[in-house]
Amino acid sequence: MAKLILNHLAKDFGGVRPAVSDFSIDIRDGGFLALLGPSGCGKTTVLRMIAGFEVPSDGAIYLGERLMSDGGGIVPPERRNMAMVFQSYALWPHMSVAENVGYPLKVRGVTGEPYRRKVADALSAVRLEPFAGRRPADLSGGQRQRVALARCLVTEPDVVLLDEPLANLDRHLRQEMEETFREFHQRSGATMVYVTHDQAEAMALATDVAVMSEGRLLQVGAPAELYARPEGKLVGGLIGQGGILSVRDDGIAERVYNHSRMATGLDQAQSGERTVDVLVRPQDIEIGSDGVAARVESATFEGERHLLRLTLDDGQSLRAFSRIAVKSGDHLNIRIREGWRL
Repeated sequence: MAKLILNHLAKDFGGVRPAVSDFSIDIRDGGFLALLGPSGCGKTTVLRMIAGFEVPSDGAIYLGERLMSDGGGIVPPERRNMAMVFQSYALWPHMSVAENVGYPLKVRGVTGEPYRRKVADALSAVRLEPFAGRRPADLSGGQRQRVALARCLVTEPDVVLLDEPLANLDRHLRQEMEETFREFHQRSGATMVYVTHDQAEAMALATDVAVMSEGRLLQVGAPAELYARPEGKLVGGLIGQGGILSVRDDGIAERVYNHSRMATGLDQAQSGERTVDVLVRPQDIEIGSDGVAARVESATFEGERHLLRLTLDDGQSLRAFSRIAVKSGDHLNIRIREGWRL
C-alpha cells in the first residue's frame, strides 16, 4: 500500500464555476479521511476522480509513485485496486449474498478454494456468515450495507471509497454501522476516503477530516484539531453546531473570549467600530437570571436536553442547550462562558 496524493486537482463541467478547484491533499497509507461539506461542494466529484470515474480537468492523482489520473488520461477503475461503496449499495438482486461478495473475485479470475476462502473471510469480517445464501431483498438496510463492505474487503483493496454510505439508514442503524466501519478500517488496513455532509459522522469515524466549500478545500486536520482550531466562519459553523457572533474588536490578540469580553463586545458592536467573528458553541452557553438577553425562536427536545435556537437583541443567532423545558417566544438571559475568535 502507499500514500494517496491529490495534487492541485480540478474538475470543470462547464458551469458557472468549477466543481473542484486547486484541491491538494496527501492521505497517508492506512488513513481514514472524511470529505465533509454541504451538498454541491464537490466532495463526491473528488471521490469519483479518485475512483477513475471522472477525468480531472487539471492536476494529478498518485497512489505512491504510480500516476492514476491527470489531465491527459487515467488508469481505468478496474486497474486501480480500489473499491467503492455507493449510497445505493449497488448489489445484484438476482445473486445471493455470497455471490455478490465474490463477484469482484470472479471478474479477476479467482476460482475454487481461494475463492471460497476469501468470500467466507469477508462475510465473517462483517458478521454475515449465516446470511450467505440469502438475496439482498431479504436483508435489512444495515445488512445490505455490510454486504457492500464485504464485497470491498474481499479484493484486499489499497483504497476504499465510500459515498455517503449511511444516508439511507435510520439513526439507530447509523450508529451501529459507524462501529462496523471502524472495525472494517482496522481489519482491512486500507486507506479510506469517506464522503459525508454530517459533521458528527465525520468526527466520529475519521482520523482526518477535510472540510470543503464550493469546490475548494478550506481546512484539513484531525477531528480534535478542527474542533479546537477552526479556520474561518465556514469551518467554525460546520463543526460543533457553532454560532458565529460579530463583536467589537477589543484589540486583545487572545483567541479565547470570556463572558465579560463577549458582553462588552456585543454592547458596542453596532457603534461602527471594527468587529471580529467569534465562534460560540451550544455547550458554552449558560441560561440564568443575568447576562445577555435572548429570545427563544425554537426548542427541540433531544431526550436529556433541549436544543434551543436563540436570537439576541441585535438580531444575531445562537444555539444553546437547556435541561429545563422552554418554548418558542420565551425570553432568557444567557452567559457565554467561552467563545473562540476566528
